[in-house]
Amino acid sequence: MRSLKLTRALLALVLSAQLNPAVAASPGPAARPDVRSSAALVVDANDSSVLFARHADAAVPIASITKLMTALVVLEGRQRLDETLTITAADQGAGSRLHVGTRLTRGDLLHLALMSSENRAAHALGRNYPGGLTAFVRAMNKRAQALGMTRSRFADPTGLSSGNVATAQDLVRLVKAASAEPLIRRYSTDERHTVVAGKRALEFRNTNTLVAKPDWDIAVQKTGYTLAAGQCLVMNTVIEGRSVVIVLLNSFGKYTRVADARRIRKWMEAGRATT
Repeated sequence: MRSLKLTRALLALVLSAQLNPAVAASPGPAARPDVRSSAALVVDANDSSVLFARHADAAVPIASITKLMTALVVLEGRQRLDETLTITAADQGAGSRLHVGTRLTRGDLLHLALMSSENRAAHALGRNYPGGLTAFVRAMNKRAQALGMTRSRFADPTGLSSGNVATAQDLVRLVKAASAEPLIRRYSTDERHTVVAGKRALEFRNTNTLVAKPDWDIAVQKTGYTLAAGQCLVMNTVIEGRSVVIVLLNSFGKYTRVADARRIRKWMEAGRATT
């Protein structure tokens, strides 16, 4: 009787697979990471092999991931990092802790833009570029073209504009370029940074909680969020001795992007990531 029941169960499973090809073709739950972000890409940083992809060629708003390009343009423009700049009313950034009239060095503003995604800091960097904001945005798009970011467009240095769009594939190129700059590596992964603004000492923290985790080895990272872009995260990190670039775009909910990164890491540690 038990054997007959087992046979019937097996037969039902086979028939179900025949009637539903998707079931038969399913690789199993552990074959791919259970990523919840709308667009995602995991690439080997050394040989560019794709380990996981989802809608990686869709051009979508990227929010503050933009600031990696902002940092590249500032550093490659050889502007003095010790020059003091002043925050003005023209510098966008609702909720910014940098009040109008705050005076900080270009280096401090770059640090805050990368680490804590400070929008007024990023805007001030663009505004103080030779030729002003228009020239800065032009330089951003020119650099994107040089990197081969063929489906990327930049409209401002902060990422607040929904006109800042890119594909996950393009952002891998941006993260790799940013990873070649030691200052971007350092500033984007610092856990905290304190600046003196007038008589106030302001401590800023990293928007990516993973940088404080001792079991994560992160070379470069940047978070982003707007209503149009959703929650975003890019990282160059080492998992199982392998340097990988992770791009996560349009995650829903505050914690999904970090949870997705953890799921990708667990998937790789289980030996599922093969090319």
